[in-house]
Amino acid sequence: MSDHSQHHHGSHDHAHGFAGHAGGANETRIAIAAGLTGAFMVAEVIGGLVSGSLALLADAGHMLTDFVALALGWFAFRLARKPSDARRTFGYDRFQVLVAFVNGLALFLIAAFIIYEAWHRLQAPSPILGGTMMAVAVAGLVVNVGVFLVLHGADRDNLNIRGAVLHVLGDLLGSVAAILAALVILWTGWTPIDPILSVLVSVIILVSAWRLVRDAGHVLLEGAPGDVDIAQIAPHLVAAVPDLREVHHVHAWSITPERTMATLHACIAEEADGTAVVRTIKAELRQRFAIHHATVEIERGICADDGHDHHGEAPAAAPCHMPAPGAAATSPR
Repeated sequence: MSDHSQHHHGSHDHAHGFAGHAGGANETRIAIAAGLTGAFMVAEVIGGLVSGSLALLADAGHMLTDFVALALGWFAFRLARKPSDARRTFGYDRFQVLVAFVNGLALFLIAAFIIYEAWHRLQAPSPILGGTMMAVAVAGLVVNVGVFLVLHGADRDNLNIRGAVLHVLGDLLGSVAAILAALVILWTGWTPIDPILSVLVSVIILVSAWRLVRDAGHVLLEGAPGDVDIAQIAPHLVAAVPDLREVHHVHAWSITPERTMATLHACIAEEADGTAVVRTIKAELRQRFAIHHATVEIERGICADDGHDHHGEAPAAAPCHMPAPGAAATSPR
């Protein structure tokens, strides 16, 4: 005989409510950042065309993608507020992770384009108006610092916010590079500094973009959360929960970095109160591993999964291993 327990609604609602409150603040910040970025982008395009600066045009192109990325990020927060339904039982939160993944890939394309243009500029240098370039770059730096400060107060563990911050940080570095290039051009007239510094900024962007794509891809592939030690879950639960004999088939993943999930099989003593054991397991998962949504399958002597072959036939049921109290065995699959 086995019991199957679904997640504890109270803890899940509390965690999701907290995430919703944080999401509202994040949404407001990203909307302000999108507005500021879009407004200055137009001025930077004009300044880049007038001055002939690749650094300014590259930064304006980056700001265009930033505006799109920030607007998409804002939409992701709006969409995440929709309740779950029969088709998407976990809701729409993961759209934020998908947006972060796309933003990371977009940063790769931007950096590649800037490097390509820089190579052509080095082969065939063109005249640059250092004064105009300087004025626009300084204004861009002021705007980018303001946008960065707006986003800096948001939830930095949120991948959507991380993606937005990386885009804005790339803009900020681009503005610094444009200012340095303008100073060199004004003092020495050496225009190759413009594409050279643009390439340097692109390399910095690539490193951050790779980290964002890696982390977002890990979530999308249902990877185990980095702050959860899967190997420690079973031993800890067996040691901490009375009447729990063994834990196996342990799986943990994230809908978003803020919403960690887990499923596991718990083999308990025949006389144990299954509901009480499940409640204690869930409490331990929340307190020790910050897992607020868990599904626990109770077993008494027989593992239902191991008792069936891949064709659905039911041979002799496999016994649930019953080690002595204090010992634990895991077999995550």
